[in-house]
Amino acid sequence: MRRNNDALVGAVVVIVVVALVAAIAWVKQSDLGGTQRDVIAHFRDVGNTRVGNAVVIRGVVGGRIDAIELAPDGWVDVRMKLDPAARLPSEPVVLLSESSLFGDWQATIVERRSLPSDAALREAIDDASHDGRALPGASLPGIGKLTAVAGQIAGDVASVASRVGTAFDDSAARELRTSIRDVSELSSTLRRVARDHASDLDTLSGQLRVAVAALQRASRSVETTSGRIDSATNSDEARRLVQNFAASADELRHAGAQVRDLAERLRTTQARRSPPTCAPTRRSTSRCGSSDLRESRTRIRTFADACRGAHS
Repeated sequence: MRRNNDALVGAVVVIVVVALVAAIAWVKQSDLGGTQRDVIAHFRDVGNTRVGNAVVIRGVVGGRIDAIELAPDGWVDVRMKLDPAARLPSEPVVLLSESSLFGDWQATIVERRSLPSDAALREAIDDASHDGRALPGASLPGIGKLTAVAGQIAGDVASVASRVGTAFDDSAARELRTSIRDVSELSSTLRRVARDHASDLDTLSGQLRVAVAALQRASRSVETTSGRIDSATNSDEARRLVQNFAASADELRHAGAQVRDLAERLRTTQARRSPPTCAPTRRSTSRCGSSDLRESRTRIRTFADACRGAHS
């Protein structure tokens, strides 16, 4: 009977130990069969990440963080164990971030093209891409850091509010009221001026419309005249007019030559004191002058007829 009790107690102890080991292995997701694969990520800072934190791929837990080790040149290597069924995305990068408000962290494997549009984050990923044996990684700001930044912003806002309160005292309020009153009076004055000069504006607009109509009529007249001139210059009448002008110019030149000849003869007649055809008597001199005068009248009449012919 005693032996049976000892055997039962030993079996219970063994079952409890096995169950405890299995529970611990399940909680830590230990790779007892060696089927999980190792993936290493390269970081400058891992924040509050701990061994055993989850590795999330496309929103599903696909592994656990197995080890965190310091690397040369200020780098930190994070070794992760992934399930065999977990498939990495193309161009994978690892982001460390808080998964809850209680300080739990996780590693998220995403594609490089799906990174947030943060210049500092992309610069950190590019900096960690120098090692081809490890995935590039970066840490996102935690709740504590965000809270600290929010506190700093709140302090800055409070400082600005206090400065505004200091600058906006009673005198500033009175000046603001005075400025508002002045603006109101100015708007009233502008409204009164606009109402008084509304008729002037109507008259000016009417005169402007009349001027525009007159300008349009003048432009139509100019257009009609230019059309007539264009049609006249393209017809045979214009060529005949040019020919008549040329003939008139020739006749005027001929008449001018006759006038110059007549003037020269008159000067010669006046310059003669004792003409050979006339005797030195008063009657002969009178006859000689009368003949020259008749000749001059004849030439002048001829010149006048030539001018009338050229004008016609």
